[in-house]
Amino acid sequence: MMALKTCILLPFFMLLVVSSSKNKQYKPCKQLVLYFHDIIYNGKNKENATSAIVAAPQGANLTILAGQFHFGNIAVFDDPITLDNNLHSKPVGRAQGMYLYDTKNTYTAWLGFSFVFNSSDYQGSINFVGADPLMNKTRDISVVGGTGDFFMHRGVATLMTDSFEGEVYFRLRVDIKFYECW
Repeated sequence: MMALKTCILLPFFMLLVVSSSKNKQYKPCKQLVLYFHDIIYNGKNKENATSAIVAAPQGANLTILAGQFHFGNIAVFDDPITLDNNLHSKPVGRAQGMYLYDTKNTYTAWLGFSFVFNSSDYQGSINFVGADPLMNKTRDISVVGGTGDFFMHRGVATLMTDSFEGEVYFRLRVDIKFYECW
């Protein structure tokens, strides 16, 4: 008889949990807006370059992004992070990681990177991972953890291409919303 009561109560309990969680609005416990600036090495700008193509389709050049939506290119980067959209502003840290172009029929990249801070404003790191469908005005990627001031933080980062200059420079506006803060 006890097992029967559990079976009857379980679906009712599950229904209550599902219906009450649908209406819950989550608010970020912390929010940051930062910019990162990427200057890809093109064979002529080694003094200013902050990223480089490290893998390309067979027969491709490592100083020019491949045709066909850059499919197969992998780039690593060590880009400055600023509090505003000026490349020449004082950096608060570095964006370090990689992006790879993984689709043959549109511009899409997969990102894996960290913001590593070294300023009086912030210490530690924030780690990001996710798909970046570049043709969308805004894109969300996961914030999967951090260290220092961002220890065990998780959330969502909304990316927006703030500036784009050919295939050499782009600037991303990164709106980070943390939903788990320790």
